[in-house]
Amino acid sequence: MTDDQTVSAAKAGDADAWHALYVAHAGRLLLWLRARQPVDCAVSADDVASETWLVAARRVHHFHGTSDQFAGWLFGIGRKVSANQSRRGALRTTATLDDGDVEPSGLGPADPQETVTGLAWVRAELGRLPRRERDVLACMEVIGLDVTATAQALGMTSVAVRVSRHRALKRLRAQLVEAPETEPHRPPAPTPRYSPELS
Repeated sequence: MTDDQTVSAAKAGDADAWHALYVAHAGRLLLWLRARQPVDCAVSADDVASETWLVAARRVHHFHGTSDQFAGWLFGIGRKVSANQSRRGALRTTATLDDGDVEPSGLGPADPQETVTGLAWVRAELGRLPRRERDVLACMEVIGLDVTATAQALGMTSVAVRVSRHRALKRLRAQLVEAPETEPHRPPAPTPRYSPELS
């Protein structure tokens, strides 16, 4: 696979190339991490995203492809960083509680980006799905990755991605039908695409 000009320049340490990759993918990465993160997670999605970019900078020489294909590779790193930080966060929380300290507050101060319309609702609905199906929908419907990039990000085959997406959408439709009509303040489903304002 041949690198495009942006990726080649990023590998050579070109700051403008890294900025271009960051602008193209940072907002989507952060939105994806927040969409797949449990509501009570003790690890900040912002911290996961920051470490993901650091790891990507150290390992970019292992990536080969275009700046568009960079997304699947980057999100795969994000998935692994998130899992590692969640394990470390769970250990730290257990140790803190065993020592008799006050329980951590979780995500900390509210971030302005949490006010994105419908994000809390999306997280709640996706949270009711099995983890694999939730991750596939977060990649494809929330972020807008294609099947190939989603498969790379999640370490799945393209066939498994398509099957998981089909099952997830079927479950999601069933959940929406089962939801009581009287549920207060239920926002409409957001348009599941990346907004450049988040980058």
